[in-house]
Parts: sequence; C-alpha cells; structure tokens
Amino acid sequence: MKQDISTLEAIKQMVDSFYSKIKENELLGPIFEERIANNWPGHLEKMYRFWQTILLEEHTYSGSPFHPHASMPLDKMHFRTWLEIFVNNIDEQFEGPIAEEAKKRGTLMAAIFNSKIDYLNKAKHDSAQS
Repeated sequence: MKQDISTLEAIKQMVDSFYSKIKENELLGPIFEERIANNWPGHLEKMYRFWQTILLEEHTYSGSPFHPHASMPLDKMHFRTWLEIFVNNIDEQFEGPIAEEAKKRGTLMAAIFNSKIDYLNKAKHDSAQS
C-alpha cells in the first residue's frame, strides 16, 4: 500500500522524483536547465519548503512563487505537460488525502500561472501594437 505525503521525507521524495522527470522531459527539461543551471540544490530546497508549507502546514516557505516564472517562455502546453508529470508522479508513489490535496493544489497553481503568463504576454503584445 502506498503512503500519504505526511512527512518532510515524503515531500522530498515527491519533489526529487518530480524534478528528475522534469529534467528528462524534452519540452520542459531545457527550460528548467537554462533557468536553474547549477542551482538545483537551492531550487530543490526551496521546493521542499514550499510544499511543506502548502501540504503539511509547517510554515517554512516565504516568497512569491509566481515571480520567477513571469518571464519564462511558457504556454498552455508547458503547463499541461508540467501538470501531467506532477500528477502521475504523485499517483505512482502516494495515496491519501494529502496526496489528493497536492494534486488539487498543483492543478490550481498550473491554471493560475498559465492565466497570469497569458495575460502578461497579451499585455506586451497589445502595448507593442500601440
């Protein structure tokens, strides 16, 4: 039986396996590699704290998760791929209410980030047309 995501160790397992899959993905891997480059340990640590705060309600993360993504060359296909990898990664390893909450939060985050980036891109396009 699979365990739920109820400890920091489970968060680390979820994050590490997810980003391992992201690195191998031909659509997302190059984008992440370009942005993160040699700072994977720092990025992973930040993601542990982010998900620990969201899922375990242990407030170890502060910051704005959207800001680093605002200038990235992303569209719906990127977010769809990200979400598919994210959900499949959780389903492969975990089950339970916190795992379900993680998938729900990931889905919501992908939709919000996609919407904001789409809005920013349209605003740039509109101002370039003026």
